[in-house]
Amino acid sequence: MPKIIPIRDLKKTSEISLLCRESDEPIFVTKNGYGDMVIMSMKTYEERMFMSDVYRKLNAAEEQLAEGKIIDGDESLKIIREKYNV
Repeated sequence: MPKIIPIRDLKKTSEISLLCRESDEPIFVTKNGYGDMVIMSMKTYEERMFMSDVYRKLNAAEEQLAEGKIIDGDESLKIIREKYNV
């Protein structure tokens, strides 16, 4: 369940920091009862950015596959070996 806190609670920086580190989810901050911002730990942020990058690359690969832009695995390895002199 998402954690939601009012903006006035941001004054409690140590408590908020601990809350962020203990939670694997973003914490939603409200102002006057409406969503205003989201905070999260660096670990959670890095994990989310990594997964976003993975999904973006998978999507690009699926598009290439649908367009028929594929090559044989052996050919791919040959190109990589030539490129990096391996």
